[in-house]
Order: sequence, then C-alpha cells, then structure tokens
Amino acid sequence: MLVEIKVPPLPESVSEGTLMTWHKKPGDQVAVEDPLIDLETDKIVLEVVAVEAGVLKEIRQPDGAVVTAGELLAIIDTEGSGVMAAVTVSDATPEAAGDKGAPALSPAVRKLVADHRLDPQAITGTGKDRRLLKEDVLKYIEGANTTAAATPVADVPTNEQGRQEQRVPMTRIRLRIAERLLQAQQGAAILTTFNEVDMQPVMQLREKYKSLFEQEHDTRLGFMSFFVRASIEALKKFPLVNASIDGNDIVYHGFYDIGVAVSSPRGLVVPIIRDADLMSFADIEKKIRTLGSRAQDNKLSVEDLTGGTFTITNGGIFGSMLSTPILNPPQSAILGMHNIVERPVVVNGEVVIRPIMYLALSYDHRIVDGREAVSFLVSLKEALEDPARMLLQL
Repeated sequence: MLVEIKVPPLPESVSEGTLMTWHKKPGDQVAVEDPLIDLETDKIVLEVVAVEAGVLKEIRQPDGAVVTAGELLAIIDTEGSGVMAAVTVSDATPEAAGDKGAPALSPAVRKLVADHRLDPQAITGTGKDRRLLKEDVLKYIEGANTTAAATPVADVPTNEQGRQEQRVPMTRIRLRIAERLLQAQQGAAILTTFNEVDMQPVMQLREKYKSLFEQEHDTRLGFMSFFVRASIEALKKFPLVNASIDGNDIVYHGFYDIGVAVSSPRGLVVPIIRDADLMSFADIEKKIRTLGSRAQDNKLSVEDLTGGTFTITNGGIFGSMLSTPILNPPQSAILGMHNIVERPVVVNGEVVIRPIMYLALSYDHRIVDGREAVSFLVSLKEALEDPARMLLQL
C-alpha cells in the first residue's frame, strides 16, 4: 500500500514553510514516527514523521522548497522490502532519477546511486547497451573522492571587486525576528532605565541550599528563578508594566506569563512560563530547563512561544555588562540581566567589594511613566538584595 506524507497543519497565521534537509533517501527503510524532514516556519520548526512503516518510495519536494499545508511531500510503500524496493524519484530530486528511456538499473546499482545521491546519466556504463554496472558506480565514486581530496579548499565567493564576500538568504525565523524588532522600534516609544543590584544575598542563599535543593527537587537552583519571582512581585505593585496596548485601549493582564529569552541554533526565541506567579522556585527552574532544552532541539511548539506579558533576557551569560533590550511586542516592558562583576561599593560608610549586576528595564513610554519604571526596578532590587521579601510578599 502506498501512503502519502503531506505537510501537516500549520500554526495559525502561518501560511507556508520551508523544507530543511531530508533525513531519509528514497529506498531507505522507515519505521513509524521516524523523522523524515524538518519544516521551518517563521515561528517554529515542525518535524514531519513517517505515519507508517515501510520503504520511502518517492520524494516529491526537494530541500529548500516552500510548501503549504496539505501539500504532498513523499510516498511510503508499506509493502516494500528494503533495498529491493523500487525507487521512484520525482523531477524535484533529479540527482536520483534517470531518463525513462535509459536502461534499467539493478537493485545494487540503484542503492549505490540513491545512497550517494548520484545522477545515473552522469556515469558512463560499461555493460551491455551501456548498462551501468556496480563497478562503474564505485569507480565514479572513487574518482569523485580523489578529486575532492586533491582540492580540499572550496572556491571562496567574491564580489565584483574580487574581495571575499558571501550572500546567504536569511532563515524564516531570522526574518521574523528582524520584522518584530523593527516593529518594536517603530511602533513604541522605547526608553530604558537602569539600576544595580548587590547579588551577594542571593549568591549566599543559593550556595547554602543548592545541594539540598537539588536533592529535594531534582533540579539545580539557578539565578533565573529569583529574577522571575522578584519580577512578579514588582509587577503586582506596578500593573502597567505587565499591561499592553491594543489600539486605543490599555489591557491590564490579571495573570503573569513570563517570557524568558533563550538562544537557539535558529536564533533568539522567547518561550513562555505561564502562570509563573503560581509556581514555586523549583517549578520555575524545571520549566526553564525544559523550555531551554526544547529550544536547543528545535522542539518548541507554537503554544510555547505565544503570548507573554513580560520578558526577561539575560545577556550576562554571554558576558554583557550593560545593554538596552528591545521590547517584545505587544508587551510594554522587558528586563535585561547582565554579568555579575565584583565592584567596590559603599556599605554603611565603608568601601567593600560586592558582586554587582547592572539591570536594565526597557519600557513603552506611551503607557509606562518614568516613575513606574524606576520604582519597578527599585522594587526588584530590594527583593533580590533581601530574598526573604519574596517569601513574605513584601
């Protein structure tokens, strides 16, 4: 039985996607749920899997093709039997297909051609009626490998002046990131205010309880859970920072869905911790690690990336001392964390060395005034320098 593999339903507001790289070749055995190809949209990467076991008989769309929901991608022969299965490749993948008038290929030759993604018409056959033999293909492969070894350095692309230059199209995710950043810059009155926080109390608390915390909750105690909890307490005091603009209305959100910006192989993404105010420190840490792992594996869903009322980004993990984060529309504010550096500060009239982090709050000045923004950062600072305030909700 022949089973069609089609583009799965796409997320709302996504009309098309770009095929990345096929994980299987025509003639390969596939099992149920085997990944066949990844589909990149401007929000997430969808994994297209085999719905039936069998042999991948035909590929209808090549790498890099732009496809829409329901479009035919490939065909699986559920009655195929490994390398003996007949392989048909459409015009979309000419490297594995031959002229209809060309002599038939033996199963062994067909498998070699498919495995190495070769064009049979480019190989000179020495068999009867110029039929391709296995030795012909092996000789062709050996010759190609010899040529590649002799010229290990690829041609360097240059511009009209002969200077090295390479033009690479942006991925859909990068295009979407660029679009949203430009939207934020042009559509909001962004202003950034700064403060600094003495991280010694949090670091001492973390050092004292990190082993016990990990034993009890099976997750490490990081800094981010402190910042999420401190931000929530500050957002409760200053609800405009947790609000957004919709047309001529200000929308006050009675929930706290905190976005945490993470770096992924495809660019910056902001998965959401929903109802973070109802979560414990351990719950927050586990959720952040889960979302971070899924981001690295390109497994985030649309639901993971949709919504959010406030965002936290940590440039400190890359060594950033100070920055002015850009809003994540339609949110009205974003908190920037930075690296922790020992600096001289005055405490009770004496100069001491303390681990200091600079904080930056970028906000939409259309609805958040300077008083609220500065007071928000002061509240955050107080909570982090005296973590007991978070437990007592002070």
